[in-house]
Amino acid sequence: MGFIWSLIVGGIIGWLAGLILGRDIPGGIIGNIIAGFIGAWLGSAILGRWGPEIGGFYIVPALIGAIVLVLLAGLIMRAMGRNKNQSQ
Repeated sequence: MGFIWSLIVGGIIGWLAGLILGRDIPGGIIGNIIAGFIGAWLGSAILGRWGPEIGGFYIVPALIGAIVLVLLAGLIMRAMGRNKNQSQ
């Protein structure tokens, strides 16, 4: 049950990051879960473990990490789109 709870919380964190930035995360629900998990890892690595913990995620660092991840992914996707359009 703990794994399912982690998937739900990771998905919510990824969804909130996309909602805050006004960007869709590619991959739908699976993309949200991945962004939540990687964002939690990134946020904990940068900011440490503090704030409320739900489902094994420290919410504040995880949300900040997911926001950074979505920003970086958006910048990379935009740069790849520009390069693709320039080469045609």
